Amino acid sequence: MPRADEIRANVADVEARIAAACARAGRKRSDVRLVAVTKTFPASDVEHAIAAGMSDVGENKVQEARDKQPEVHGAARWHLIGHLQSNKAKDAVRLFDVIQTVDSFELAEKLARHAEAARKTQDVLLQVNIGRETQKSGAEIDDVPALARRMAGLQSIRLRGLMAIPPAGEPEAMRAFFRELRAMRDDLGLDELSMGMTDDFEVAIEEGATIVRVGRAIFGSRG
Repeated sequence: MPRADEIRANVADVEARIAAACARAGRKRSDVRLVAVTKTFPASDVEHAIAAGMSDVGENKVQEARDKQPEVHGAARWHLIGHLQSNKAKDAVRLFDVIQTVDSFELAEKLARHAEAARKTQDVLLQVNIGRETQKSGAEIDDVPALARRMAGLQSIRLRGLMAIPPAGEPEAMRAFFRELRAMRDDLGLDELSMGMTDDFEVAIEEGATIVRVGRAIFGSRG
């Protein structure tokens, strides 16, 4: 099967699964944004995904987006979903519509300065270390309310919601983490909730995700 047809079929399958999850949760399909995660896949695959109807693309690394974007001619919103080093904040502001992985006030301040210089309002999400894992990025749970308040006071960035990557496990085991993140988001009065990937996005939708980040189910396994 041609690669374009393969990706189109995969997108249609994921869309059907999202619609079914929304129906089970009594939600509208329009409540959930699907981000196609193109990490390690070529620009041609991004083009195929956009042609298949994808309007949002996720990359893990600033450098990969920098290399890929000139070769992608279809229009899409670009999301940074990997850890952001502060020395790449300027490039991140230039390349991405949404930065989902802000995990400190220092990084938020730096992004705000670069966004102001670029005359841009940068949409961001606050990444939460929902599993309390020492090896993972993300703000500590107890720090989130104060950090969110401080970020909301910055000019030129707009805090839209929370993002998290729970510990690895079976989809049903993720439900408690998703519920905890949703409760945090609700307490803060924010809109977006980025949670759920290929193995667990349906459970995430049932628990309130507004953004799901799906790579393997669209593009296949990485080499």
